[in-house]
Amino acid sequence: MSIEKNVQVVKDFFAAIGRREKQGLLAVSGDDIEWIIPGEDWPLAGTHRGQAGLESLLQKANEAVETSYPKPPEFIAQGDRVLVIGSATGRIKATNRRFVDYWVFAITVRNGKVTNIREYIDTQALARASEMAA
Repeated sequence: MSIEKNVQVVKDFFAAIGRREKQGLLAVSGDDIEWIIPGEDWPLAGTHRGQAGLESLLQKANEAVETSYPKPPEFIAQGDRVLVIGSATGRIKATNRRFVDYWVFAITVRNGKVTNIREYIDTQALARASEMAA
């Protein structure tokens, strides 16, 4: 698959997430997708596997976090890898604390499907926003 097509698959993936369109998201996700979110002490950290894991992660994200993206991300591709660079602002719903997160997603696309996502995020900012008052 061409680099341009891989970038389009990733753009379609992000667009489906933004629209909360489950069928569109699953259509561009591999059955064995793996999404790794680093960190501890915040609701979305962990390794999420398969389409059921993806659905569970997105449900948890909708329940736990309010997020907006102040500007469109940048896409950089080579071979089957697409890096997505961006930032987000948001709020952890349980604590009502706000955060700013600068991130990079390293995404692998195989046979027209997203198969692996590794987030590089500001885990400290997200953990701090998730802390409950003592």
